Amino acid sequence: MFYYLSFLRPPPQRAIPSGPVTVTPQLANDLRTELLDQTHDIYYSWSLVTTESSSSGHLSFPAITKPRKLTTWRRDNAYKEMLVPSPLGVRDGQSYSLVLTTHDQGHPHVINLAGPSCGVRPFPLISQPILFSSRGRQDAGKQERIQRVYRLPTTPASQVFLRVTEQTSFDLDKKIWDSGIGLSGWLSDLSSGSIEGEHTHDLRRRLFDSPSADILELGAGTGIVALAFGALLSAATRSSGCIITTDLASAMPLLEHNVTQNESLFTCINTRPRPVVLDWDDETLPDEVGSVRGGFDVIVMADVTYNTASFPALVSTLEKVISLHNPSQKSEPPLILLGYKERDAAERTLWEMVREIGVEFTQVGERTGAGGPPIEVWLGHVLQQPVP
Repeated sequence: MFYYLSFLRPPPQRAIPSGPVTVTPQLANDLRTELLDQTHDIYYSWSLVTTESSSSGHLSFPAITKPRKLTTWRRDNAYKEMLVPSPLGVRDGQSYSLVLTTHDQGHPHVINLAGPSCGVRPFPLISQPILFSSRGRQDAGKQERIQRVYRLPTTPASQVFLRVTEQTSFDLDKKIWDSGIGLSGWLSDLSSGSIEGEHTHDLRRRLFDSPSADILELGAGTGIVALAFGALLSAATRSSGCIITTDLASAMPLLEHNVTQNESLFTCINTRPRPVVLDWDDETLPDEVGSVRGGFDVIVMADVTYNTASFPALVSTLEKVISLHNPSQKSEPPLILLGYKERDAAERTLWEMVREIGVEFTQVGERTGAGGPPIEVWLGHVLQQPVP
């Protein structure tokens, strides 16, 4: 389980240069349903927004001021408003993003996806730009989005920084979830060769050692897994294939935004994730999915098990996608990669349901966070015949 800094009360879109900014920070789990019991110091910093840093594809590693302590988080002050001093030396007309972190060393605003340290501390956040102006109303409406920056090693000697925007609302498809983070970090380790095993060898070969890979993601949400795939496959100089990342229509604006703001990480059209609407309740697959020649090499899912009522539709969609496989064009049926965090034991009925369509899952890894259940990584193989 991971914990996240978020805003119960977001900062305003506009503030006066001479006054503080009012926010209510919160430390909770990914769904914001469980507050963190431990105490943590919360620090604030400011990041000056320039034309370059606000444009798509640039400066995904923002410069920030020296962190200063804002408060000490305790459950009993979870709803307390905090006054954040305005940036030192701020000038009228400048815009700054507010950065909240739980430590003040190194680059505290960056989340390192690789290695065991991921999630040991609550994840920091970066607000949308706040315009400091002496003209007009101070609040001018509350912000509706935040951003997080993730460090993703792409080779032993290089790295990229993913910028992922979330909504401050409680829409489930517009927030980062634990399994997406855990699976993205696991993929980075897989690409580097630090994960070895009988079951993962074939997955690594298909994804990173072949010139082409067709990947389909179901239930993309904000898109962090697809972004990680795009960056990792770009580093592997993928020459053909596709990354199609799907969700409901309501998720598309934010998903498309996240792909666009990370545009510079993708070396070609084949490694740029392509957002597509796919409703598991629909009888047919969208044309963009159904027209992939020979079917997909890998089907990816992260945190798709939170609603057991959706399992029949999910399994039906999986069966349709698997049936796209054409042995005359691709010798092997797709592998199915699942990032999973248990929220209810009943979710594990999915494993039994997919066996009925001939899919057998094996656990191949896990990622731990600050406590609670780990994020499990499962790999599914399509068998010759469904298991009775």
